[in-house]
Amino acid sequence: QVQLVESGGGLVQAGESLTLSCGASGRTFNYFTMGWFRQAPGKEREFVAAITWSTGSTNYADSVKGRFTIATDNANNTVYLQMNTLKPEDTARYYCAARHRALREFSVWGQGTQVTVFL
Repeated sequence: QVQLVESGGGLVQAGESLTLSCGASGRTFNYFTMGWFRQAPGKEREFVAAITWSTGSTNYADSVKGRFTIATDNANNTVYLQMNTLKPEDTARYYCAARHRALREFSVWGQGTQVTVFL
């Protein structure tokens, strides 16, 4: 059974950086795409970034392009989200998710980690 555990959230000032980690376990992930999503209070969950584990191909939401970087550590089955130049509007609970290449939707989700950015 696939399990995802996020860490690294916190309280930071605008302009600072933060790195989120997602530890994945339960199987090999060569056929998976890993994603980061976020949900702010009162808003719907939104896509942030994704990476295909086998190829390293990445995709980003327009709102984070140039500021966030998604990457994998294959040896440790970990997915990272490096967040630079954080803005108050980045404040949200961030979730790691996994999607098998045979599926259209992300089917496995972590519990999330809170990121709060203040001015």
